[in-house]
Amino acid sequence: MSAAPDDALALRNLKHTSSHGTVMAVSMMKDEAPYLLEWFAHHLAVGFTDILVYTNDCTDGTVEMLQRLEELGLGYHRPNVIREGVKPQPSALAHAQAEPLVGAADWVMVFDADEFLSINHPSGHLDGMLDDAVALGANGIVVTWRIFGSNGVADWSRAPVTEQYTRAAPPLWRMGWGVKTLFKFDPEYWKLGIHRPTIKNKHLEDGFPDTVHWLNGSGAKMEDYFKFRGWRSIRRTVGFDWAQMNHYAVKSIDSYAIRKLRGNVNNKANKYNADYWSLQDRNEVPDTRILRHAERRAAIMTQLLTDPVLRALHEAALNRVEQRLAELRETEAYKAMRAELIEASKVPITEVEAKPPQARDPAKIAELMSRVEKRTIETAAATPRKEPAPVSGWNAKGVDPYRPGKVALSQDTPIDWVRSQEIELPADPQLFSPEAVMAVLAGKFDRRHARNIAFYVAGARRLLDLGAGVGLSPIKALREVQGLVAMLQDEGPGMVSAAAAIHRRNGLTDTATLKLVSGKLRLAHDQGAEATGLAAYLRDFRPDVLRVNRRAGLAPEVLAAAPLDSVRKIVLPVDSDAELEACRTAFGPLLAAQGFAEDAEAARNGSALFQRPA
Repeated sequence: MSAAPDDALALRNLKHTSSHGTVMAVSMMKDEAPYLLEWFAHHLAVGFTDILVYTNDCTDGTVEMLQRLEELGLGYHRPNVIREGVKPQPSALAHAQAEPLVGAADWVMVFDADEFLSINHPSGHLDGMLDDAVALGANGIVVTWRIFGSNGVADWSRAPVTEQYTRAAPPLWRMGWGVKTLFKFDPEYWKLGIHRPTIKNKHLEDGFPDTVHWLNGSGAKMEDYFKFRGWRSIRRTVGFDWAQMNHYAVKSIDSYAIRKLRGNVNNKANKYNADYWSLQDRNEVPDTRILRHAERRAAIMTQLLTDPVLRALHEAALNRVEQRLAELRETEAYKAMRAELIEASKVPITEVEAKPPQARDPAKIAELMSRVEKRTIETAAATPRKEPAPVSGWNAKGVDPYRPGKVALSQDTPIDWVRSQEIELPADPQLFSPEAVMAVLAGKFDRRHARNIAFYVAGARRLLDLGAGVGLSPIKALREVQGLVAMLQDEGPGMVSAAAAIHRRNGLTDTATLKLVSGKLRLAHDQGAEATGLAAYLRDFRPDVLRVNRRAGLAPEVLAAAPLDSVRKIVLPVDSDAELEACRTAFGPLLAAQGFAEDAEAARNGSALFQRPA
């Protein structure tokens, strides 16, 4: 049955025309019929003008659906004819390399059927992202994966993939940093690859590499080495502000069972086992950015299903899956697999085991490098690098570990609570920055300061901790220093409420021992030290130890002018030798005038310590 002429015309109008020419998605599939129309509709919605799919050994209607989409003028299908000894994925790439449609395309991106491109760029569309990329002189964008897990979903559902699975690994989880590349394609110069293209050897020495200008997923310049090799982002190049590639490798347990039975496009042995599940079933943080495309994707899919042929093929694919699952659920093998995967889901992200990468051989790599690559790498090595903004607690220094603006613990989505210094903290992206979430998950958040806090408050009766955040170190001090009373101040919006919830989780509910306040240290009507909120805290609480964190934003002259008569120790946490020296320079002379002298040896434990005789 064919679509009516008017319906066929309406369907052809779904195909996007871009000011950037042909923007082509190239993929390869095997038995993806239950998900095919959502994947196809989504990538029409984000702005691809052309979609080309290679298939091999399909038995579920995938081929027929793609053939129908081609008849409707919405995409292209090609059989993946595989030569003996060649894996399906490299075979499809070889065919695409020689395909006239691909060769004539202006921009090309190769990615898989379980990957959905999310355009996070403010425009929400490929055209807008490419507008900015081209304006910056770029001819490629390197898009990093986000690994999405099962979201706790076990049973099969007809609901869209992008709406069912909305939790992912933290963005700074290095195991999830594979990339896919959208780039200006010319088959004369480039050889297609699954993660990124490679420059053909004959053009390595003719100046072509100098014309390659790629950006990362946040629109920042990629490092020069990536012109030649690499398929993963590194800390300096990862970014998601413009785009990310959502990778739904597992989906639900039922979906996983079906995929395990039908094999995979690249014939990888042991891909669908419990270890692979625990690696890919990451649900630590919510990420719903792709849902900005949901309305347009749903509208396109609705229109696609007005074609009676596509609708019949789609329904048949769904019915086939559900019938097969009904049979599988009665088997002991399915029940054992389900139980195994449920247990595998419990593996913490810090304990996930991945197949180790093949050891790098510097000598072999150097031998393979062309002269131009060596020259490029040497030039880059001699150029000072701008390191990414670091965050305290995760191999990083000097940046607030909390997310900007108002913070709050997540209420509608589950979060992991992880023990750090025997204190449970939430790996919550609504509270912590991405880097700090990783530190929490690893049990390393603010670890050095928490380990050493008892040294700094030994013998103290009352601790006032300014800019305390969630107060991990003061909580540790309360547990280790007998008779200590602590007041934690933080004026960040929502911080005191979040800290209070964390303290309750850890059994700290005695307000006579632990007090939380959110008042400002400097008031709007300040006329001097006497009018500051700090002065009120000092007079009312009368601490003998004052701990001043960076986020308190307290100027040295304000601290030195405050009424410090009860204070015997001032503790300034630092994260580096440079910060320690800056503290000594800024605070030392002013505090010395108030009778405080630095204990230089104490700095070995992570904080500058100024004290005066009792």
